[in-house]
Amino acid sequence: MGFFSGETVTLPSYENALKLAGALVSSAVVLRTVSDTLVPDSVTDYLRTRIRKISTCLSSQATVVIEEFDELNPNQIFEAANVYLGSRLSTSTQRTKVNKPAKEKEFTVTVDMNQPLVDSYENVKLEWVLVSSPIKSSVSGRKRENGAGSRSELRYFELSFHKKFKAMVMSSYLPYILQQGKDIREEKKAMKLHTVDYNGTDYWGSITFDHPASFDTMAMDQEMKKTLIDDLDKFIAMKDFYRSVGKAWKRGYLLYGPPGTGKSSLVAAMANYLKFDVYDLDLKEVQCNSDLRRLLIGTSNRSILVIEDIDNSFETGEDDKVTLSGLLNFIDGLWSSCGDERILVMTTNHKDRIDPVLLRPGRMDVHLHMSYCSFSGFKTLASNYLKLEEHYLFGKIEELLKKIQATPAEIAGELMKSQDAEVSLQGLINFLINKTTAS
Repeated sequence: MGFFSGETVTLPSYENALKLAGALVSSAVVLRTVSDTLVPDSVTDYLRTRIRKISTCLSSQATVVIEEFDELNPNQIFEAANVYLGSRLSTSTQRTKVNKPAKEKEFTVTVDMNQPLVDSYENVKLEWVLVSSPIKSSVSGRKRENGAGSRSELRYFELSFHKKFKAMVMSSYLPYILQQGKDIREEKKAMKLHTVDYNGTDYWGSITFDHPASFDTMAMDQEMKKTLIDDLDKFIAMKDFYRSVGKAWKRGYLLYGPPGTGKSSLVAAMANYLKFDVYDLDLKEVQCNSDLRRLLIGTSNRSILVIEDIDNSFETGEDDKVTLSGLLNFIDGLWSSCGDERILVMTTNHKDRIDPVLLRPGRMDVHLHMSYCSFSGFKTLASNYLKLEEHYLFGKIEELLKKIQATPAEIAGELMKSQDAEVSLQGLINFLINKTTAS
């Protein structure tokens, strides 16, 4: 009997039901095939976008649109989201985009168009979709020459979530995305060594910085090493403090000591630890103060500016060369206010030859004496070169190093002469004894 009437309803047989279901599936496949074959991708994408918008209007979801460009300027949130979402792709994602930027060490993976990706933040579900729409031909000629105007389509992310979490998304989640994008880019960035190049467009030429030095391999006093690392960590964490007191986010280090004590290697270790680019500035190559200004403005955030042998960097009696007063003006003024996370390192073999005005806090905040090799420094080198932690000849070497001044470079040179630990250490002992005799 019918459920809502007294009429009799005849149900199809089991076999007929299967045939009907098969016919419906076949029809759906045919329609899908016809759609994929005859309907252009642009129409399909348009329909998907319209359906998504209609669905959003009828639901309790809110959507934030994040366009790739704001007029001619790149949108930092879009860039950060693109990087962040690329790191969140799963094996179930059907399509991904891969490229290898020239300044990065690894492949960059990003989400492709119309691929929904679900993220979770503070137990809130958030869905991202990268979509696009064609740019109308009425865009002005100037805009079409660069930036957003050079594209035929406008890309943007649609970020969807429950409406009640909108305040959290705006105040917490999007700032989180910005920071995550920055951290991921910094982790993948290939560091650069920049040197003065007057043939270039910005006076700087660069090559990939691939120096192997690290704090673990530095043969320096362990307490000094710890103090330096702590100071660098504190500097990086104090962005808000520097801004609150109205000071530029920069710090200066003076490395002084005899040749061969590892000043240049320490700069490389600092750069590798912080993942900062290095700008190697030879003031004798700079033609005048105005060129120095242009060079300093051309340095990037998160970088170390190195001026080696600062005591020999100024030529007296030459009006067209860089002067000490010119350098001080730029360190204290224009350059220091042009960016964030800047470190200035000066090196010298003779600290007593440097004008005291250059050494005051705010210019050179930390002074590090790079001295001759101690026994603890030797043990670091023995571990690096010979993979030794202990050896019966260590006692003799410790005794000699208490009486003999040898630089880490000299010790390393001896340890490199043989991979046989016995031969290498005995050769070092002979070298130190000969130094005693010669002195």
